[in-house]
Amino acid sequence: MDCDIVIIVIIRAVQDLDKVLETGKVLVIYGPRRVGKTTLVENYLSTCAGKFRLLSGDDIGVRQVFSSESIETISRFVQDYDLIVIDEAQRIPKIGWGLKILVDHNPKLKVIATGSASFDLANKIGEPLTGRKTTLILQPLSQTELLSTTPRQELRDRLTDFLIYGSYPEIITSKSDAKKKAILEEITGSYLLKDILEIEKVKASKLLVDLLRLLAFQVGSEVSLNELGKTLNLDPKTISRYLDLLEKAFVIVNLRGLARNLRKEVTRTSKYYFYDNGIRNALISNFNGLSIRNDIGSLWENFLFMERIKKQNIQKIYSNNYFWRTWDQDEIDLVEEREGKYYAWEFKYKPQGVSIPVDFANSYPSYEFKEINIENYLDFLI
Repeated sequence: MDCDIVIIVIIRAVQDLDKVLETGKVLVIYGPRRVGKTTLVENYLSTCAGKFRLLSGDDIGVRQVFSSESIETISRFVQDYDLIVIDEAQRIPKIGWGLKILVDHNPKLKVIATGSASFDLANKIGEPLTGRKTTLILQPLSQTELLSTTPRQELRDRLTDFLIYGSYPEIITSKSDAKKKAILEEITGSYLLKDILEIEKVKASKLLVDLLRLLAFQVGSEVSLNELGKTLNLDPKTISRYLDLLEKAFVIVNLRGLARNLRKEVTRTSKYYFYDNGIRNALISNFNGLSIRNDIGSLWENFLFMERIKKQNIQKIYSNNYFWRTWDQDEIDLVEEREGKYYAWEFKYKPQGVSIPVDFANSYPSYEFKEINIENYLDFLI
C-alpha cells in the first residue's frame, strides 16, 4: 500500500515547507509551469539555517550523478549538506531511483525536488519513492491567499480581472492589461503543452490546442467524446486519452455527474473546467471586457468552481464533487458530497433567486442549497 502523503499547497508561505519537510523522505513540489515552484523554494532557502546545495536538472553533471544508480557517486556528491534541492528534477533520467538511493543511504539528509507535470506523466518517481515522499501540488493563486495581503473590498473590485486574466502569480503582479495578455499568450504558446509533447511524444500539438479550444467554448456544459471526435476527426478513445493527459498536465479538471437515485439522472457525461480563467481566455484569444462578452456565465462558473476546489484543499474539506442534471433539464452546477450530506450550489453571476429542483430535494433529502452570485461569492470562496 502506498502510504505517501499528497498535499495540495495553495499558501506559498515558507513555514509551510518546514511543516512537511523531513529527513528520510523527498519533498516533491510540482504543478503547472510558471505557477511559482522555484520562487517558493528560493524564498525558503533564503531563510534556511542549515547548509544546503541547490542543483538543477538542466545541469549535465547533475543528470549524470543522479542517473548513475551508484550509491557511492550519489552519496559523495551530497556529503556534508543538510539539505539538497533539485530544481527541474524531471529532466534527470531515472530520477526516482536516484532519489531513492539518496534518502535510503543518507538518512539525516532533507531533500526537495521540484518539477513540472512531467513527474507524473512519465511516472518517474512513483514506484521507486513509494513511502519515501511527500507531494505538494501548487496551483494558481487563490482568493484566500490574496485576502492575506489585499483588503476584501479590493478583491471585489478586481473581480473582473480574475474572470478575464486569471490568477497566475505573474498576472497578479502585472500592472497593465497588455503585459497580462503577453504573459498568458507566452504560457499557452510555450509552456502549456510542453510536458505532454516532451514526455508522451504526442506529435499533434495543433490537435491538442484545437481540443482545448472546443472545451473552452463548452465550459459549464456537458462534453461528448463522440462529438469532439467527429469535430477533430479522431477516435473517441484518442480524445479520452488526450483529455486524461491534459488533466495530468494541470490544464483542465474533470467533473462528473451525480447519479444515485433517479433513472432520469444524467450519468455518462463530464464537464471540464480550466485550472485558470486566463488560460481559457488566451486559448480563444478573447480578453474583452465583461460588458461586450456573451460568455460571462462560463467565466463565472469556471472561476467559482476552481476557487472552490482551492478552498477545499486549503481548509481540508474532503468532498466528492459532482454536477447534477436530469433528462428533464433540471440541473445544479456543483454538488459536494461529504459525511452523508449533499451541499448543492447553483452559480449565477447576477442574483436570480434560484430554488432547489424538486427531484433533487426528493431524492437527496439531506441537503443544503444556495445560489452563489456576485453578492455573496466571497463568503463561498473565503
